[in-house]
Amino acid sequence: MEGGSPLSYTPTAAVKHPAPDFEATAYQDYEFKQVKLSDFRGKYVLLFFWPMDFSFVCPTEIIAFSDAAKIFREHGCEVLGVSTDSKFTHMEFDMKPRKKGGLGEVEMPLISDRSHKISKAYGCFIDHGEYEGSAFRATYIIDKEGILRHISINDTQIGRSPDEFIRLVQAFQYADENGEVCPAKWKPGDLAYAAKLGDKNHRKYLEKHE
Repeated sequence: MEGGSPLSYTPTAAVKHPAPDFEATAYQDYEFKQVKLSDFRGKYVLLFFWPMDFSFVCPTEIIAFSDAAKIFREHGCEVLGVSTDSKFTHMEFDMKPRKKGGLGEVEMPLISDRSHKISKAYGCFIDHGEYEGSAFRATYIIDKEGILRHISINDTQIGRSPDEFIRLVQAFQYADENGEVCPAKWKPGDLAYAAKLGDKNHRKYLEKHE
């Protein structure tokens, strides 16, 4: 529609608002299980989508996030992965060895969004073109109160690095726990400060970057 949204659906996910809840079937550890987002209340959640199982970039991302899942958990954050593939495709993808193009048993649930309800709610469903019916490379950070704090969506060609999101999770957690803000490139141990004029740490930060 001219002047309106280019999407054929209406997303409901928005930063600073409750993350859209969902319940769906996932494959993990040789079994199918029901995964409900609200069951993770009290923890941060890193929710990421990928376009298709058994493709070129997707396995590299899923394996990278799986390998980093322990680090996320050490920071009180669970990793959930979603695509529009079926639960059976996820099972085959997970059970196939990495050297043969599979995942080789990952450390997180692989959620099936065959109905497209989850990807549409989060605004990452691809509704046109070559990848129609799948999801963009979208990443969301949800805090322990169930509030959506971060949204990023990549086109299909470019893979993500878990390190980008580990830093963001740590920064959100630090800000939430300490009531301070985190400047560009902040990492644990770096200077943070109160968001007000005259804060001594803010002055130190500005002096350091003169």
